[in-house]
Amino acid sequence: MVNHVVLDDRLINVYTFEDEIQNGLINISFHFKVTHEEYHEITTLLYKGTFDVQVPEKQMSFEGIIKNYATSITNLYEEGAVGDYFLSLIEVSK
Repeated sequence: MVNHVVLDDRLINVYTFEDEIQNGLINISFHFKVTHEEYHEITTLLYKGTFDVQVPEKQMSFEGIIKNYATSITNLYEEGAVGDYFLSLIEVSK
């Protein structure tokens, strides 16, 4: 079971994880929680669009880009707010 994904040097605790190979490229999808306190750092990271991706529990490492992204909440500025995020990344073609 995968509990963590690392984007660049940011450890993200995940509560769902799937991976597959599509057209010879790694594709991963996962859900994670984002709190009010983490919101700015996470959104700044996601705006980059391209990441050094590591999945330690699967000994997986690749350069990936965002394939799909969704969130349950758009306003995490309120104290105590928590959002559910979904992120799908695909390996950059070599």
